[in-house]
Amino acid sequence: MKAILTTVGEDQVGIIAGVSQYLAENKVNILDLSQTIMDGYFTMMMMVDVPENEKEFGVLAQELSDLGQKLGVEIRIRNEEIYRAMHHL
Repeated sequence: MKAILTTVGEDQVGIIAGVSQYLAENKVNILDLSQTIMDGYFTMMMMVDVPENEKEFGVLAQELSDLGQKLGVEIRIRNEEIYRAMHHL
């Protein structure tokens, strides 16, 4: 299943490494990536492919949120279909 992962917070060393490592450990493939730093704030958006037979999506979302707290950023993941529906209203 494709999903959109967003990461936002104050720029610091290790954000991309931390997120990428978690995704690799959970067999989540990064399909596309955009990241920038705006006035000291790090923003990253990823299109990822989440294996459906691995970890439950809600568990993945909670673990990413917890990782974000450890890294000092906000990490959210949304199913691509839900993301598209939200933006077509």
